[in-house]
Amino acid sequence: MPGFGYITADVPFCPLSPTITAELTFVSQSANESTETVADALRNDPRLAQAKRLVAEAIGDHASRLSVRPSAESLKSTFADLIDRLSAVRGGPPIWPYLSSGLGRGAYVELADGSVKLDFICGIGVHGAGHSDPGMVAAAIDAAIEDTVMQGNLQQNPASVVMMEKLTALAQASGAELPHCLLSTSGAMANENALKIAMHHKTPADRVLAFDNAFAGRTFAMATLTDRPNYRMGLPLTFPVDYLPFRDPANPERSTRWAVDELHRLLKRHPGRYAAFWAEPIAGEGGYYPGSHEFFTALCQPLKDAGVPIIFDEVQSFSRTSRPFAFQHYGLDAFADIVTVGKITQVCATLYSSEMKPTGPILSQTFTGATASIATGIEMLNRLESNNCFGPSGQNMQLASSFQDALASLATKYPDLVRGPYGEGMMVAFTPGDGSFDFAKKLMMHLFDIGLLGFVCGGDPTRIRFLPPPATTTQAHIDHAIELLDRGLATLP
Repeated sequence: MPGFGYITADVPFCPLSPTITAELTFVSQSANESTETVADALRNDPRLAQAKRLVAEAIGDHASRLSVRPSAESLKSTFADLIDRLSAVRGGPPIWPYLSSGLGRGAYVELADGSVKLDFICGIGVHGAGHSDPGMVAAAIDAAIEDTVMQGNLQQNPASVVMMEKLTALAQASGAELPHCLLSTSGAMANENALKIAMHHKTPADRVLAFDNAFAGRTFAMATLTDRPNYRMGLPLTFPVDYLPFRDPANPERSTRWAVDELHRLLKRHPGRYAAFWAEPIAGEGGYYPGSHEFFTALCQPLKDAGVPIIFDEVQSFSRTSRPFAFQHYGLDAFADIVTVGKITQVCATLYSSEMKPTGPILSQTFTGATASIATGIEMLNRLESNNCFGPSGQNMQLASSFQDALASLATKYPDLVRGPYGEGMMVAFTPGDGSFDFAKKLMMHLFDIGLLGFVCGGDPTRIRFLPPPATTTQAHIDHAIELLDRGLATLP
């Protein structure tokens, strides 16, 4: 196939759809009267195919030696020096002593001290295929021979079109009207663009509705929206935000009633002033609290009636439930005006309806994404589909059920140390001990030393969360994670 697919028959992959393949072929033919461009000839050069085969073989040979193990004595001193240098140059120590060696094997990653960990946090959901995945490496190699390292609003490659069309097709698969897509370099920037679109559409409205414990990012505007006072310490607020209580799984009917009552009170108090309703379908940083169809419908319908744009922040939840988007998982397609994605998609994006399409030039970025991010993003979307991650009985929900059942057993075995599980799909968490940050961090670091990577989330209580890589996680990985967690709980100082 003429280029832009970032795939090769020599490495496992999910091919592009016939429609996209045909369109890319047309792009190539339009650029030159022949059936391929000079760049296509380069991509199809057998020397490149041979080089990729050799790279894949070399990575596979060395990665096969990786299994969970402690650090090597001979590397400890050098590694400690690297961590000190990192602390000095960034102005403070990292949360944990993590610097990878540059090699992994799916859910396993080797650090520069020679230790190997089972990575069940994956950069907070970024590494959806784990580490050193053959398909992701092949896509990155294909991107490396493209003409530029970065894509931008002014100059893009056809792969950007493919990525945007794949995202909008996934988002509209069950009825949502989201035909437009803007790529960006980070989840925070995708969220910034979402808020700009909504405020532009509703000008002069300037207020935003969000949930208690909301997290949207670390920029000025997103820090204002995020319900974490420490995250905006010393920063001016850029717009007024009013917060609603989120769904309480222990009492969904009462919490829904409280949220709806508060919504109507605020809409009455500030008529015509709300530019957007900001919602994570599953509260991520706030503690892995799941939503539901009933809860969101009770809120979104009066918001629709009041003409308030609804933004679903899926930067963390995308790809982790029974559907590509959590708003689809909860059957909220009719309410989605703007949706953001990121992390696992490698390049981030803001999707929006035709009604929300800006009438002024408010959206522009020098960088829309690295060429490698776009290439590996396409590969990731293909892999999620080819690995049957979605569906009520798909891999996501099956593995999540197994993981949660095992965590429930640990809660019975260690009632003073484990409460839960919590979350939805492949977003899994539990409350350790008394739920304090100090206790959660103590257990998190102990698990790190043993070889299991999880991370904290929420506050009052603080939880430990896991984000296994959905494209490559197996039942064996879940079993190993539970084994390591069991060992960590039994040996916690």
